[in-house]
Amino acid sequence: MPIRSSHFFHMESSAILSLLRHTGNSMDSKHSKKSSGSIGGGVLKMFKLLPMLSSGCKVVNLLSRGHRKPLLKDFATTGTIFGFRKGRVFLAIQEDPHCMPTFIIELPMLTSALQKEMASETVRIALESETRTSRKKVLEEYVWGIYCNGRKIGYSIRRKNMSEEEMYVIDALRGVSMGAGVLPCKNQYEQETAGEMTYMRARFDRVIGSKDSEALYMINPDGSGQGTELSIFFLRSN
Repeated sequence: MPIRSSHFFHMESSAILSLLRHTGNSMDSKHSKKSSGSIGGGVLKMFKLLPMLSSGCKVVNLLSRGHRKPLLKDFATTGTIFGFRKGRVFLAIQEDPHCMPTFIIELPMLTSALQKEMASETVRIALESETRTSRKKVLEEYVWGIYCNGRKIGYSIRRKNMSEEEMYVIDALRGVSMGAGVLPCKNQYEQETAGEMTYMRARFDRVIGSKDSEALYMINPDGSGQGTELSIFFLRSN
């Protein structure tokens, strides 16, 4: 499958191309896998159902009771996308669910808009920093331009400190390794004004392309490792 620099991300970047090659061949595998009736990528499929879920479902954990073999890799990174139904989406990255986030940012995108993007089966989120210094690690940068499936949707600033609501979500999901669902609101007013808190948590392979580029590739919950439905790219332009 040929890789073009402008296929989803309107920047000419060899760093992005090198990161994309990590999944270039897997996209064909994904299509053949779907045609054969496989049901991989359940995390995003569950996230698409969130508009129909309520807090009565409590937590929808994809580590079902029927699995007898471990599905998680010890070296995998935890990524969580969460937000109120009527609010914007947050992205948090952790070494594991029990650690505090090493990176958290509010994306300039409504939760409902992201759920619509899920219909494309493949979601690619790219964050570009235009900082001209390399003294920091790429994930330590603060100001980011945000792209989703090839479209620039705005700018965001990485959180230096978590808000009360963000801390509530991280604490509530401390025991969840992978899954999607709805968290009950802390009070009735919050539920009426912002809607319930939805979340999707998955495990990611972390690939370091260079000191100025990193990528996260979602690990399919069925453990097959074929295809990637959600990819997150971090790039520092020099």
